[in-house]
Amino acid sequence: MKLEHTYTFDIPRDIVWKLIQDEEVLRKSIPGCKSFSRMEEGIYRAEMGISVGPVKGLFTGQVQQVDQQQPASYRLLVHGKGLPGEIDAVADMQLDEVEQGTLLTCKTDVQVTGVLASVGQRVMGGVAKMIVGQFFKAADKEMKLLAASHSE
Repeated sequence: MKLEHTYTFDIPRDIVWKLIQDEEVLRKSIPGCKSFSRMEEGIYRAEMGISVGPVKGLFTGQVQQVDQQQPASYRLLVHGKGLPGEIDAVADMQLDEVEQGTLLTCKTDVQVTGVLASVGQRVMGGVAKMIVGQFFKAADKEMKLLAASHSE
């Protein structure tokens, strides 16, 4: 399943680059995040609860940042496992300077197994879009709070 999502932050690209990879921003922005901790440089362990329509359960997994081209792009490798099934995703993140601030484009290729696969691509696509949208909205809020506290 392929997904594409864009989000415009009214924050300069170098700040978005730094904060979109900040452990605290990520912990507070991931929907349903129960825990988020750094295992080693660029690799995180995450636990999140999802309850959207037929997709319910606790997922534990690993998120890894690779191929970083500061401040323009990086790739996320995500593997999650829970009772409803497994998720493997590769997300290419592109940050572009625009008049309003920073346009982030996320192109994702997601593979699901188990019950998750049985609910159908349309339902999974809707759930995934909703979760990604919630993440970027929450990340934007966290970044603005941090950016405001640093400028005081």
